[in-house]
Amino acid sequence: MKDLEKLYRDYFETVYKYLFSITGSADLSEELTQETFYQAMKTYDSFRGDAKVSVWLCQIAKHLWYKEYKRSSSHTSDSLEDLSDLIPSESSVEQKVVESDAKLKMYQKLQKLDEKTREVMYLRLTGELSFREIGEILEKNETWARVTFYRGKQKIMREEEKE
Repeated sequence: MKDLEKLYRDYFETVYKYLFSITGSADLSEELTQETFYQAMKTYDSFRGDAKVSVWLCQIAKHLWYKEYKRSSSHTSDSLEDLSDLIPSESSVEQKVVESDAKLKMYQKLQKLDEKTREVMYLRLTGELSFREIGEILEKNETWARVTFYRGKQKIMREEEKE
């Protein structure tokens, strides 16, 4: 039991940040993190150690998120509302409006990207994960994560040039 407690202490933050990066919702991320560790506890004895523990846990979390994503149809509006709390407040009302509008436009552009590119972008930008970690989570290599992020960034920049 102490192993499981240590597992929870050591990896809670990693799993939570990963989930927050793809859900954009603090509440949903916390709920899914708890469910991830519950599922991990149930299958801990069958973990072979082929991958890092953090990768294994994030894979469980990703599958739970996909399940939740399919179940819920209102995830997009919720994630935008929850993420709006992350922008530091400015004294100027006009500045808040400009920042909110810019952030909304950025998330709209991210939503237009294909699923894998969008997931890499979210993991890098909101999850603050390294390209190596992103590659491990998505079962790809570091170079793939770098190239996917770069191409996604280029698509967004081209979109901004058109405006």
